[in-house]
Amino acid sequence: MSGEDAVQRGSGRRTTRLPPEERKRQLVEKAADFFSEEGFEAGTRVLAQQIGVTQPLIYRYFDSKEDLVNEVYRRVYVNQWQDSWTDMIRDRGQPLRDRLVTFYDSYCRTIFNRRWMRIFFFAGLKGLDINQRYIDRIKERLLLPICEEMRVELGLESERPITEAELELVWLMHGMIFYQGIREQIYRSVSSVDYVFAVSTAVDMYMRTAPDVLKRALSDEAG
Repeated sequence: MSGEDAVQRGSGRRTTRLPPEERKRQLVEKAADFFSEEGFEAGTRVLAQQIGVTQPLIYRYFDSKEDLVNEVYRRVYVNQWQDSWTDMIRDRGQPLRDRLVTFYDSYCRTIFNRRWMRIFFFAGLKGLDINQRYIDRIKERLLLPICEEMRVELGLESERPITEAELELVWLMHGMIFYQGIREQIYRSVSSVDYVFAVSTAVDMYMRTAPDVLKRALSDEAG
């Protein structure tokens, strides 16, 4: 066993030898906690000091800081993503409003926590592509399906490409709900948010507005 795996440098404390995959998982978890509190400005030397390992140990498991950040993205965002969300949206056995409320209830419970929200904002400020990758995932797997299901709900033509107006309307609904997490986890302006009320209100506003927006958008496209 190497000294770096067995002893935390300068502490004299012995650590339990772990399988490589478990050690890597722990490093990713600690790095995620660190980035969520400190952002992405600090280098791996500071990161190593803060999480109680040596810098060479980090580079034994990750080729670069970018590689570590990508692993954090997979852990915090990709691994928590639920493919069932798209299925909820497309389940035509119940009205679209009920599907959206059910989906957003599950979505909010997953993403509205301090680590998820703070990493997302720190990444945006730093100009990392974490945000864009996740936004693209949201668009393709959640928002476009919502647009398509709204067309079906209204009995409108569904073969033509989704218009910018349709997509923007769904983004507005999504943004209203997402902002509640910002209030709670970033601004800390409220101790807790009534997500049931927030989700129901945002969905109801979308359901009331969508018919006119879609008819106008499809009419403009036809003209």
